Order: sequence, then C-alpha cells, then structure tokens
Amino acid sequence: MAAAREQVGRSNSTAVSRLPGSISLVAYIVTLLLVAMASYVVIDAAVGWTKERLDDVRYGRPRTTHIEGFVGHPAEDAGRPTRFIGLNLDRQVVILALPGGDATHVQSLPGPYLFGAREDLTPVILSLYDLDRDGRLDLLATVRNEHVIYLNRAEGFRLPTLEEQQQMMQEQGL
Repeated sequence: MAAAREQVGRSNSTAVSRLPGSISLVAYIVTLLLVAMASYVVIDAAVGWTKERLDDVRYGRPRTTHIEGFVGHPAEDAGRPTRFIGLNLDRQVVILALPGGDATHVQSLPGPYLFGAREDLTPVILSLYDLDRDGRLDLLATVRNEHVIYLNRAEGFRLPTLEEQQQMMQEQGL
C-alpha cells in the first residue's frame, strides 16, 4: 500500500512539474514577442525622428529646395542661369522660376496640394531634363514618389496638355 502511495505521489509530482515548465516556455515566448514589438516601435520612432531632423538641416522649414540651370530663356543672355525654388508651404507645393536670376520677372508655378499627416514636412525635389526631346530643358518636380512635369516653352514653364502627355508616354514606351 505504501508503494502505491509512493507511486501516486511520484506521478502527481511529475505531472505538476511539467505544467509549470510549459507555462514558463509560453511566457518566455510571449515576453520575447513583446520585447521585439517594443523594440520595433522604439527603433521606428528613432529613425523617423532622425530623418525629420536631417530634413530640417537639409531643406529647412518650410521645406525649400533650389536648382539652377540654363534653360534657354532670353534673360540668360547675360550669362546668369535661371533659378528655380521649390517650396512646400503648408502642404501646397509652389515653384518659383527666376529667369536669368532676375527676381523682377519671377514666374510662379502651382504644384499639387499634399494630403496626409505631416505632409507639410515633405521636401520638393527639383531637376532639369529634356523630357519632351525638343532640345530645351524641362522642369521635373518630385514629391514623394510623384513627378510633376513643367514643359519649357517660349512663354515660360507650364504643365503639359493631354496630347503632350500621351506623346511623351509613347516616346517612353509606356
């Protein structure tokens, strides 16, 4: 009888000792998952904060960029390039063109309105390319992953018409 009691005591102690081990394993896994998620949140916040500070240094507030180039305007005859200033003014993209650097003949080019949280901190990247292959440099404004094309014409820069858009897409093979 004593042997039976000893056997029952052993089986109960074995079953009881396995239960806390499996619970502790689950607790370790859950704890590791929570630590991983918390680490991700902290690292993501730190990377976002660092990127915003770097953009503050590079583009300022409001976000401002500039580029200059010889685009064939008559005001460039004095040897001074045309200057372009891209601004993100409270989510409204505005581009200023100063032909030959002359501020008395500034041309304002309206850009897109940006929607979404913290879009007032999105920089506008400007570049010059001959997009329609007419021998004159056109202006390309990039905001996030969107491109806005301003064609260079005798009267200044303007958005392309529907026909010009279709022609450029055909030339690009799109």
